[in-house]
Amino acid sequence: MMATAHPLAQTESSSGEISKPPSERLMSVDLYRGLAVAGMILVDNPGSDDLAYWPIKHAEWNGWTPADFIFPSFIFLVGVSMAFSFAARLRRGESRRKILNHVLIRTVILIAIGLLVNVSPLIGLDVHTWRIYGVTQRIALCYLVAAILVLWTNRRTQAVALGACLVGYWALMRFVPVPGLGVPGHGIPFMDPERNIVAWLDRKLFMGRLYNGVRDPEGLLSTIPAIGTILMGVLTGHWLRSDKTPGTKAFRMLCVGLPVLAAGLVWNRWFPINKNLWTSSFVLLTGGFALIFLAFLYWAVEIKKWRGVWTMPILVFGMNAIAGFVADSLVYGPGYSFNVKNSAGGTMSWHEAAQAWLMSLGANAANASLIYSVGAVLFCWTLLWLLWRKRIFLKI
Repeated sequence: MMATAHPLAQTESSSGEISKPPSERLMSVDLYRGLAVAGMILVDNPGSDDLAYWPIKHAEWNGWTPADFIFPSFIFLVGVSMAFSFAARLRRGESRRKILNHVLIRTVILIAIGLLVNVSPLIGLDVHTWRIYGVTQRIALCYLVAAILVLWTNRRTQAVALGACLVGYWALMRFVPVPGLGVPGHGIPFMDPERNIVAWLDRKLFMGRLYNGVRDPEGLLSTIPAIGTILMGVLTGHWLRSDKTPGTKAFRMLCVGLPVLAAGLVWNRWFPINKNLWTSSFVLLTGGFALIFLAFLYWAVEIKKWRGVWTMPILVFGMNAIAGFVADSLVYGPGYSFNVKNSAGGTMSWHEAAQAWLMSLGANAANASLIYSVGAVLFCWTLLWLLWRKRIFLKI
């Protein structure tokens, strides 16, 4: 891992075409990433898991909340940045094999970071229950697969791969029998929380190490549609690198994003929107949203040049996302793992104690939870601001 700046670069595309390089780093991408980091910290650290406001709680199963758009936005933006950075390295004369070697190293480091984040170093480690899956692990696997496609295929092949991920995953979930249980929609309910092929395989591989006991929201098979999410970002990055006018780029992102989002809502009828399983309808819904939101930011920041002091607090997060993940774990891990004594002589977790204290000061349950969440964001922002002041940007 290095501490350095990481400018978005421009060069030839994986298909060998030379695109007109943008004149500067896309601040709109950094701002979107910064908002995603802040949102991640906000929803990861509620004072109360049950009493928080609806928008900052994840959907329990089918359906969605605003919080469910955060993780796919990260993966989408990795794809956007990949289209820029790989093209820049190819233009500098680096070979595809050299770039792939760096991708492999980066993948291993991201997985290692995820494994370390899954355990608080302050409370020790139980190797028998150490969770293997995680957020950065999923990003790493998506990044690896997408990198191979970007380096050795053209845009049309990447679009076909995107479609194959979504349709193939639906067919897998819908028609492949779950061993010992039956065919979804016949012997067992379709997309039953515990009796589905994704959860079955995760139990076979890592029983006792799963986030929800018998299933995991970052499971192995559900990484397939997540690869579709990153490929949507890659294709968007190719478009942003094109020689079209900025206005055309923003308008067409909007024109693509709206029907993609609508397609996700329509497909929801037959393949429900579900973040835990990262269903294909979820990919379309969140990918469409990402296109629309990025189009708005691109129009506002790159075309209208609405920039100023308001961008700095967001860029503190957006230009140091890896540090943001680590900072989040410093709040999340101890908050759920450290116990303190309560007034009845028992114990409660740190975040529960903070929730109770805020309510004792007069805040209602939802507001107390929100105050704790905002406090977590401010704490992490302060840590990253110290790095910002020194112009230190963690880069793998």
